[in-house]
Amino acid sequence: MSLSHPASLRRRQFIQAGLLGLAGLSLPDVLRLRATAAETAPDTAVIYVLQEGGASQLETWDPKPEADDSIRGEFGVVSTTIPGIQFSEILPEQARITDKLTILRSVHHPSTQHSSSVHLLKTGYYCRPESEINEMPSIGSHIARFRGSVAAGTPTYVTLNKGARYGKGFYLGPGTNPFEVQNVWKGNDYENPTDIRMEVPNLLLIEGLTYEQIADRKQLLHNLDSVQRQVDRQPDRSGLADFRRQAFDLVTGPTARKAFDLEAEPAKLRDRYGRNRLGQSLLLARRLVEHGITFVTVGTFGWDHHSNLWDDMRRDVPPFDRGVAALIEDLYARGLQQRVLVVVMGEFGRTPRFEVIGRNKPGRDHWGDAMSVLLSGGGLAGGRVIGATDQLGWRPAESPIRIERVLATMYRHLGIDPALTVNDHHGRPRHLLEIREPIPQLS
Repeated sequence: MSLSHPASLRRRQFIQAGLLGLAGLSLPDVLRLRATAAETAPDTAVIYVLQEGGASQLETWDPKPEADDSIRGEFGVVSTTIPGIQFSEILPEQARITDKLTILRSVHHPSTQHSSSVHLLKTGYYCRPESEINEMPSIGSHIARFRGSVAAGTPTYVTLNKGARYGKGFYLGPGTNPFEVQNVWKGNDYENPTDIRMEVPNLLLIEGLTYEQIADRKQLLHNLDSVQRQVDRQPDRSGLADFRRQAFDLVTGPTARKAFDLEAEPAKLRDRYGRNRLGQSLLLARRLVEHGITFVTVGTFGWDHHSNLWDDMRRDVPPFDRGVAALIEDLYARGLQQRVLVVVMGEFGRTPRFEVIGRNKPGRDHWGDAMSVLLSGGGLAGGRVIGATDQLGWRPAESPIRIERVLATMYRHLGIDPALTVNDHHGRPRHLLEIREPIPQLS
C-alpha cells in the first residue's frame, strides 16, 4: 500500500507519519484521527505510574484489618477522608488526600505470570510467557500515533527510569517508541543524594555526539547531516529518523529544555516530592505534561514481594506515598486536575494468604484475581472507592473491573476511541483494545 500525502506536506510531518503504510492507514487517516482526538480532548495528558512486580492490595489501598493473622499481615490501617474507608498505615499521605482520589478495589484478570501480565499492563493484550519484546503496540505508542504531543518540539511519549519493557511500537514503527529519560544522582544515599540531574540516553545512539557539539549550532547541522546519511542506510529509516530528531529537539528546543529543567522548581517543592529518584521523576512528569507532552510513564521500585514483604515496604513505600501525594496535590494546586489524569497500577495483586519460602521472612505470591488501582484528576470526582473484594481479599465481591477498562479510561481521556483498528504485519485489523467498555461509575 502506498503512502498518500498532500503535496504541501512538510518533510517533518512526513517523518512523523513513520511507517503508516505498513500499519494499513494513510497519512490523511492519521491526521484526521489526530485532529479528532485533539478536538475531543484538547490539551489533555496522562501520567501512568507503574507498580511493576505487582503491588499487594492488602498493604496499600484494600487492607483487611478484621481478617486473621495469616491474611492481615503486620501493618495496621489509617483512616482516610472518606468515612469508613481505610488504607494501609504506610500510606498516610495518600490517605490524607482521598478527597482527590478514586480507588478501584475490584480490578482483576486471570493471569499470574509476570511477562504476560506486564504486557497486558502496557498494551491491553497478553503475550507469550517467554516473550521479551512487544507482541502488540504499547498504549503509549498508539497515543503517539493517534494523538501526538500538545506542544511542538516535544516528544509525545516519554518513560522515566524504569518501565520501558513492552513499551514499544511493534508494527507501528520505531518512531512511536518511548523517549527514555533517566535521572542520575550523586552520592551513596538513595533517599537524600547530593545531586540529581537528568540524562537523555537516546542521544548515545548518535555515535560521537557530545553536549559541547550540540551547543555549537553549526556543528549540530553537520552532525544532523552525518546522522541522516547513517539512517538512510538502515531499514525502517523514517521511524528511526523521527526518533533521533526527537532527541535533538529535546536538547535544542526551548520548549523541551524548559520542561526538563528541574532546577526551575522551588527547593521546597522538590523537597516535598522527595529528593530521591522516584520523587524527582514524579516532579519531572508533572513538568513534562505541563509543557505539552501527552503521555508519561514513571517506574517505581520493584513490588514483587515474595519474601521480606513488610521490611521492604517499610523502607520503600514512604517515598512512593509521599511522591504520589505531592504529585496529585501539585496538579490540583496548578488547576491541572481536569487536564491531567494520573493512573497508578501494577500488573496484578498479591495472594491474601502470605507464604514463607525457605528461611526467608514471609511474603505474598502473584494474584491476578484481585488488585487495586488509584486514579486522580482527569475530571474525575474524587473521594470515591469503586468496587470491593470479599472479606479476605481473594476476589471482587462488587463491580468487577477488567484491567483493560482502566486502559480504556486513559485512551478516552485523550480523545482516542479504543475501538480503532490498525492492520498488523499480516494485514489483520487489530483493535487498540478488545475489552474497552467504560467503567460505569466513572461515566
